[in-house]
Amino acid sequence: MVGMILRRFGSALMVLLLSTVLIFVIVGVSGDPLAELRDRQPPVSESVISAEEHRLGLDLPIAQRYVLWLGGLLRGDFGPSVQPARDIGAELGSRIGVSLQLVGVAVVIALVLAVLAGTVSALRQRRWPDVVLTPTAFVLLALPSFWLAVLLKQWGIGFNELTGYQIFATVGATSIPAPTDPLAAFLDSAAHLVLPTIVLTLVHYAVWSRYQRTAVAESLGSDHVRFAVLKGLPRRTVIWSYVVRPALVPIVTIVALDLPALFSGAVITETVFQWRGMGVFLLESITLRDTNAVMAWLLIAAAAVVLFNLIADLLYLVLDPRVRYVSH
Repeated sequence: MVGMILRRFGSALMVLLLSTVLIFVIVGVSGDPLAELRDRQPPVSESVISAEEHRLGLDLPIAQRYVLWLGGLLRGDFGPSVQPARDIGAELGSRIGVSLQLVGVAVVIALVLAVLAGTVSALRQRRWPDVVLTPTAFVLLALPSFWLAVLLKQWGIGFNELTGYQIFATVGATSIPAPTDPLAAFLDSAAHLVLPTIVLTLVHYAVWSRYQRTAVAESLGSDHVRFAVLKGLPRRTVIWSYVVRPALVPIVTIVALDLPALFSGAVITETVFQWRGMGVFLLESITLRDTNAVMAWLLIAAAAVVLFNLIADLLYLVLDPRVRYVSH
C-alpha cells in the first residue's frame, strides 16, 4: 500500500509539472500584456515600452521565460505584475482565505446533504422521499447559478427591509469596519456567508445527490448485498457496510473532478455578492491582461485539482478494500 501511495504521489507531481507547461504556453500566447500601453493616445515612447518588456521578461525567448517563471514559483515568487505596485503573491494569500471559507463550507454541506438525500432516495425508490427529492434535484439542476445568486441576494435584501434588521449581509465577506469582538466577528462572518454558501451548496448538491442515488441503487442489486442478506446480517450492517460504503467511491470521484466547477461557480457567486476572493482576483487580472496573475490563479486551481484527486485515490483504500488487493 505504501508503494501505491508513493506512485500516486509521483504521478500527482508529474501532472502538476505538466500543468505548469500548459498554463504558461496557453496564457503566454493568448495576448499581449502591454497592448493597452501600446494603444495609448498620445503614444507612449518606445523606450518606456522596452523597459516594461524587460521588467516583465517579454524580451526573452518563451522557453527561457518558462524556466525563470518555474524557478520563481519554487521560491514563492509568481512573477511581476503589469502594475508595478501589485504583489501577486501577497494579494493571492489574502484572496485564497476568502474563497476557501466559501468553497470549503459549501463542499462539506453539499456533500453531506447529497449523501443523505441520495441514499434515502435510493432506499425508498418510488416512495414519498424519492418522489420529493428527485424532482427537487432536477429543478435545482435546471437553475443557472448566476440567476440563483441574484435571486437569493434580492431575497436577502427584501427580507432585511421587511424585518428592519440586517440579518443577511449581501455585500462582501465581512463588514467594514470588521467587528473586533470574537463573538460579533463570528456572527458577522456567518451573516455574510449564509447566502453565497446556499448558492454553491444547492448547485452541487443537486448533481452529487443524483450520482449517490444511482450508486446506492446499483449497490443494492449487487451479489455481495444478496450474500450479506442470506447470511442473516442485521439490516443496519448490510446498508452501511455493503451498500452505502461501496457507493461512496463514485461520489468521492465526482467531488474531486468537480473542483474546477466549484471554483468557476465561486467566481460567479463572489462577483454577485462582491466578495474579494479568488473569483474577483481572476476577473480583475483578465481585465488588466496581467498574465502572471492569471497564471498564478490557474496554477493554484490546478494544484487544488491534483491535490483533491490524490486525496480521492487515498480514500479509495479506506472505502473499498478491493483497491488494496488490486494495488499489490
